[in-house]
Amino acid sequence: MLRVGIDVGGTFTDVVVVEAGTQAIVARVKVPTTHAAPEGVAAGIVEGLRRALEAPGVDPSRIAFIAHSTTQATNALLEGDVARVGIVGLHGPFGWLERAHERVPPIALGPNATLAPQIAYARAGDSGAIARAVEGLLASGAEAIVASEAFGVDRPAAELRVVAAARERGAIATAGHEVATTYGLRARTRTAALNAAILPRMLRTSQMTAGAVERAGIGVPLMIMRSDGGVMDVAEVARRPILTMLSGPAAGIAGALLHENVTDGIFIEVGGTSADCSVIRRGLPQMRPAKVGGHRTMLRTLDVRTLAIAGGSLLRLDPDGRGLRAVRDVGPRSAHIAGLGYACFTPPNELDTARVTFVRPQPGDPADYVVLESPSGIRVGLTPTCAANLLGYVAQSDFAHGERQSAERGFALAGERIGCGPEALARAVLERAAEKLRVAIDELIADYDLAKDDVELVGGGGAAAALVPFTAERLGLRHRIARDAEVISPLGVALALVRDVVERTIVAPTPEDVVRVRREAFERVVAAGAAAEFVEVTVEIDARRNLVRATASGATAAVAREVEGVIASVDERRAAAARSLRVRASSLPPLLEIGSFALYQTSGTPGDVCAVDARAVVRLVSRRAYLRLTTVARIERDLAALLEDATAFGDVGRALPGMHLVYGTHVAELGTLAEVPQVVALALEETRGLDPATAVALVAAARG
Repeated sequence: MLRVGIDVGGTFTDVVVVEAGTQAIVARVKVPTTHAAPEGVAAGIVEGLRRALEAPGVDPSRIAFIAHSTTQATNALLEGDVARVGIVGLHGPFGWLERAHERVPPIALGPNATLAPQIAYARAGDSGAIARAVEGLLASGAEAIVASEAFGVDRPAAELRVVAAARERGAIATAGHEVATTYGLRARTRTAALNAAILPRMLRTSQMTAGAVERAGIGVPLMIMRSDGGVMDVAEVARRPILTMLSGPAAGIAGALLHENVTDGIFIEVGGTSADCSVIRRGLPQMRPAKVGGHRTMLRTLDVRTLAIAGGSLLRLDPDGRGLRAVRDVGPRSAHIAGLGYACFTPPNELDTARVTFVRPQPGDPADYVVLESPSGIRVGLTPTCAANLLGYVAQSDFAHGERQSAERGFALAGERIGCGPEALARAVLERAAEKLRVAIDELIADYDLAKDDVELVGGGGAAAALVPFTAERLGLRHRIARDAEVISPLGVALALVRDVVERTIVAPTPEDVVRVRREAFERVVAAGAAAEFVEVTVEIDARRNLVRATASGATAAVAREVEGVIASVDERRAAAARSLRVRASSLPPLLEIGSFALYQTSGTPGDVCAVDARAVVRLVSRRAYLRLTTVARIERDLAALLEDATAFGDVGRALPGMHLVYGTHVAELGTLAEVPQVVALALEETRGLDPATAVALVAAARG
């Protein structure tokens, strides 16, 4: 079976087709992203898909999964290409307070774009008042309707009446409880308004793309990348398009996790115009609440730090300066934005008689960006990619590999202008670029309390080799370039899991509450297309915010069965564990088999534990962990005893260990829970219906 991933970038739309089991790339296509087309980016998606389906070995009937990432939600907000929004504020006994929280002040989206929703109020139980409010907003020019009520997450009937009334009149509508399921009326209403603002544009794109998939004879539903690295059915776009914000960077991180199998590290995806930096810890990306226009939303996105430095960033010089002090900066404008080629991708003879000029890439930019212009009219820039090729940091096999001779000639010409050698100028370019990356890397290390000795930089994107090796050398960090780095984002889309998140505001949640939220997340992701037997659910409790969050993810049935058939050797699994545990393979004890997993533990109690699946993919690394074997029949007793042994006690009370169950094909994380009965209840729910004799490994790692 085949999986298709489509990544819509700022410059190019990339399509890859991979075999589900082996992850071997069958076809790859690159087409320009069609921002200016009447159909928007959907035109490029359709063209890329058409060309991919024409590649040898690609049969539409073999496609088990197809998904695409999109920058459209983010771009729509930044550019102000949004619908006019009307809010129906529903109120009950606390009318004045509810009305105050339902009013959304104007939200600044971009430099010249603002979202200013209109609002009309109606009593929640008055159907006539609801109809009049909807009609009034539509008559005033509203193109999308939002329904919002104080406790709509618990009793959504009134919000649904508003949505139905709007749709009866041919209008697009959304409800607060559909985009967020926790309390917080002001933030939930704001999030719903942003969701409604991008609904019409997103619907047009998704419907056009889904139609192209259907016409191509692909018999599976189109999926869309979410901002948390999972995917959702395209039908969900009609309800929650806001979940696709930042799905572009999410695609690269998904590729790092699912194709490159990064367990711990800082992932840096380097494109032509910008670089995205993010942390992966214990095989999980890090999340944070999203803000739009400085306002908090109820959307959680990957914590990605985007920098205006990349493989195509242009050198800037003081035209009258001398020496390396004349180097003003590298970027933020790129060769792509300025309409230039790269010196290192130019035949050497073209630059023999070139001259140095200075340009403004965009109106208002300083006129100090260096351009090399040949008599034949070729115009190229000097970039970090050129510098890395000159200084030997780009291997011949890397996507960013270019002509060293051309890069040397280009830097020699610019160096003559300021009186320095080509190598010195190239190194200055990389040092400026590395310094910008260093700021983000240091912030991530501090924010996530990473041990610098354990940090590894993992480079993805077409220009990874231009920046990551030099930056790692300057900072004294380990690094590697991801496999197929230039298509890591579409690979991340192709390999992504179906995902959904359920959040509930619950004061002092009981074990039954925790199980109920977990079960709802499980049922949602199955309804979205995941195979029930392959779904994994993680539960977190935020006691400070009285929040219970369950995140469910899983593969579709066709893909999961294909992957199940791929078996790695014992040596391959041992080598994968050794790399993750940072020990010699020969020092690891014999593997312990649990279900389809090989478990390894370093010496000592506690020791580091690693779980490797049948494909030699590391699914769990748990530091300073206790490992105990049990069965489903004995899990309640043995889990309670292990929690007692592994619980830490300190000045602020006790801290339960991070708990995982390993069995069958599952690694189940029992999450950040505060009470032993909650953990036990989740474990019993996780293993409900299994044969009592099924072997289970309990892995408990102390917090901190």
